[in-house]
Amino acid sequence: MQTRGAVIRQAPGKYEVVDLEVDDPQNGEIQVQMVASGMCHSDDHVATGDIPVGVYPFAGGHEGAGIVTKVGPGTRGYKEGDHVVFSFLPGCGRCRWCATGQQNLCDLGSTLLQGSRWDDPESFRLHLDNGQPVGQMCGISTFCETTTVAIDSAVVVPDDIPLDKACLVGCGVGTGWGSAVNSAEVKPGDTVIVMGIGGIGINAVQGARHAGASNIIAVDPVAFKREKAQELGATHAVDSMEEATELAKQFTNGQGADSAIVTVGVTKPEHVGQAFAAIRKAGTAVVTGLGDISEVGVPIAISELTLFQKRLQGALFGASAPSFGILRQLEMYQQGHLKLDELITKTYSLDEIQQGYQDMHDGKNIRGVIIY
Repeated sequence: MQTRGAVIRQAPGKYEVVDLEVDDPQNGEIQVQMVASGMCHSDDHVATGDIPVGVYPFAGGHEGAGIVTKVGPGTRGYKEGDHVVFSFLPGCGRCRWCATGQQNLCDLGSTLLQGSRWDDPESFRLHLDNGQPVGQMCGISTFCETTTVAIDSAVVVPDDIPLDKACLVGCGVGTGWGSAVNSAEVKPGDTVIVMGIGGIGINAVQGARHAGASNIIAVDPVAFKREKAQELGATHAVDSMEEATELAKQFTNGQGADSAIVTVGVTKPEHVGQAFAAIRKAGTAVVTGLGDISEVGVPIAISELTLFQKRLQGALFGASAPSFGILRQLEMYQQGHLKLDELITKTYSLDEIQQGYQDMHDGKNIRGVIIY
């Protein structure tokens, strides 16, 4: 069938909305009419070229929710009319990582940027009207009005949850919340620094608050973002890591923060070094943000790593299992323990996607959401 979607034709480049042909679902696939899509910074990394992809044109979007309109032959567990939230990380349920409770590291993740079906690099679900293949971001491409995806990437959610809010738990909420709760292992009474308050960092603040941290120091140069951080649980908000580090020492008798979580939109090696320097002995620096993925090297002292027994921890989707974590976070939302409505700064139409990303770069948005 025909649909419309936002694609990048080359990198660096800008998203443009074009007419697309989308395949009917095959076995193990569903077709979904999108209701909403979050505008994550990772899709902008694709546009800038920080994250190279396997094929151009490439249809963006990896944080979305919608309603199932077709189910592939022989596909169990889904029916037309189901409400689904996409997980940007698929889960096969069979590989070593899924079998040991680390679904966020599923082996299918190795194909997220190739743009084709998982099992066939020559098979694409999206095409231009001239037949040219179009890659799918994370195998889902939520910047399309209708998309066809593998069921490995879709979680059925209760019908009474608003999908324009639920879309956020497919990436930003779980990534930030889990970075604090799972990766940093925040404990009651901890002092935590969250570096960078965007769609991920704001949820790291929520996670640290939920875990019982006494001091949550949000760091961002944009005053609006510092204000939002305090609305969602930060106890302090400053514009530099120097000030955050000094505050953490004041709260801990000079020891430093128990953990520092790096959620900067374009993460650079120096950000990791600053977080590492801010934590106490046996503390944890969590790196969640992305930048140029070809960049190598982090400015930390090996002696400090060894003799102070500090931990440098990466975090993918906050070390959460998507098929469980998405539903748990939506339960928390329904119970009033997790804020979603407050994360959405502004909504856009698909045709306004470039304005949405400009607003993100200008520091005007915590999360922009496309409404279909």
